[in-house]
Amino acid sequence: MAPKQNPLRLNKLQLRTLTLFQELALSSETSSAQEDGSFLVTSIPQPHGDHFHLGAGVVMAADATGLRNEAVWRALERKALIASRFPLGLVLTATGKDYDTGLREKILHITDR
Repeated sequence: MAPKQNPLRLNKLQLRTLTLFQELALSSETSSAQEDGSFLVTSIPQPHGDHFHLGAGVVMAADATGLRNEAVWRALERKALIASRFPLGLVLTATGKDYDTGLREKILHITDR
């Protein structure tokens, strides 16, 4: 039997936010790897206009409303996906890094350069 999609029953906003946290963890400019497999994310981007740049891609601001929403951070922390240090940063746990949101290709628009 295939693994259940979204086994922690995250809502759409939580899924989008976790996807962006996962992307932030991939860059040494926005995070640093920890010995336990987690990532300390210390730089949360600010949208300019209707989008912002994240790595090699572009994210629409409408998909990033959870980045500055403390309630979303608390919900992800309750599910052990992050350790919140709102609003300064967060620790993306190994579980959070590996959680399949299924949204990366939908909200991260990779530019062809």
